[in-house]
Amino acid sequence: MQTVSFIGDVREVVENARAAGRRIGFVPTMGALHAGHAALIRQAHEEGCFVIVSVFVNPAQFNDAGDLAAYPRTLTADEAVCREAGADLVFAPEVSEIYPAGFATQVTVDSPLTKAWEGHFRPGHFAGVTTVVAKLLLIAQCDRAFFGEKDWQQLAVVRQMVRDLAMGVAIVGSPTVRESDGLAMSSRNVRLSPEARKTAKIIPYLLDTAQDLLDSATPETQTDKGGVIAAWLRTLLESNAPDARLDYLAVVDPDTLVEVDEITNYAQVIIAVHIGGVRLIDNRKIVKRF
Repeated sequence: MQTVSFIGDVREVVENARAAGRRIGFVPTMGALHAGHAALIRQAHEEGCFVIVSVFVNPAQFNDAGDLAAYPRTLTADEAVCREAGADLVFAPEVSEIYPAGFATQVTVDSPLTKAWEGHFRPGHFAGVTTVVAKLLLIAQCDRAFFGEKDWQQLAVVRQMVRDLAMGVAIVGSPTVRESDGLAMSSRNVRLSPEARKTAKIIPYLLDTAQDLLDSATPETQTDKGGVIAAWLRTLLESNAPDARLDYLAVVDPDTLVEVDEITNYAQVIIAVHIGGVRLIDNRKIVKRF
């Protein structure tokens, strides 16, 4: 495995891999890698790709300077994760390599998809995401790019961008990797105090409860309606984690992220909540069983 910091070096490696008949798989990350990232790298490797992993803490997608400053930088440990999971190349650029002096371009998805939920609570976030992902996809010149489903809205936005720009890259969503108690793997989890970490277990509990409510729906309970399920879950959160601060909890269409009323087939439950001063997001698909 090789680590490079310059765009020209990536392109040279990609050219050689292409000449050897390899497909290029790309895993964009912001570092602080964990088992969820490793699963993406392994998936790309097992699909036979030449695997490129980017490690870049993108300042353009942070709307909170404190959050950016607190984000862990652990390149040596990240390289070890990449090597063990089967990566072939790590691209770890400086900010000036991605955003050189005079950089003036922004790639945006101008649709309701980017304005609700994360887009509402983190203004400018998705413009930062789509700009850097577009640039990284062009740098990697990949056939397939792998994203975790934990960031469900981000995955939907990236798919929209790639489709609209006819970028010719297959965007692969991979299931969320979870801790033993169900909490979604996240680089932010290390910032949770022991007490907050215990409280955070409420998140997967709420998501599982959403499926239970849908399974037990009757004409009286109406728990096959998205708004009713969301109201139940908010009440559970308030009673079990009164100090948590909720940004949003909703039942939405998986593709458009518009809130759904009656669930006739399936829907996505999405949540963003602050626990112990750490903002956590998660989601899960719920399915109406006929």
